[in-house]
Amino acid sequence: MLLRELQGLLARLYDAPADHDVGDFLITDAAHAAILQGTAEPPPTDEQLLIAEGEDGVELGLYLDAAVLRRLSECCPLRRLSEENLSDYCTAVEGVSHFHYFVWSAARARTVSLLELELQAEVDKYASALRLSLAQRGGRFPRELFHRLFESVGFLPHLSDAERHRYEEAHHFAARFCRRLEDRFLRPRRARPEALLVELRRFYRLGRHEKLRHAAQWA
Repeated sequence: MLLRELQGLLARLYDAPADHDVGDFLITDAAHAAILQGTAEPPPTDEQLLIAEGEDGVELGLYLDAAVLRRLSECCPLRRLSEENLSDYCTAVEGVSHFHYFVWSAARARTVSLLELELQAEVDKYASALRLSLAQRGGRFPRELFHRLFESVGFLPHLSDAERHRYEEAHHFAARFCRRLEDRFLRPRRARPEALLVELRRFYRLGRHEKLRHAAQWA
């Protein structure tokens, strides 16, 4: 139920509904996810979008560790997003973001790269957490959010060089874009939430190369 709510949050945020419900593709058993990937080892992370291309189309599954979902059910971020549940919230949103952006793009015959998926997910974590925080705090801007998501992070040690480079690049460009969102639309006496929403929706619809150029150059 929580993942469906998060998918709905992203769909409304970007005015980008998708034809498929993330709950219908959820996998929480690591052994099952390993079988679907054709490996003996469970997924190396708590979240992973599983994609298999065949002659009849694409098969999808979203693996999320059951412990993450259990903790989120006990401390629901939709009621109160806090330091206690922020990490698990970001894990869940990242998975939902990957799934939603992939199926939304596929419905429009758009191909997406792994870098594009990661970049959009980084922005989705910030934008969705910002929306929840503003609603839960009576409109008070969460100044610590950017630091928590973009400046106080680390990368898993088991990543290959290529994987680490992709994650670092997505993180870098998302941080540039989200910092500029704050500076342009969210500072006191200059807050323009409607313009922020327009910019987020525009970014969502850009392709990979356009996203990178926009994040790097937009000011």
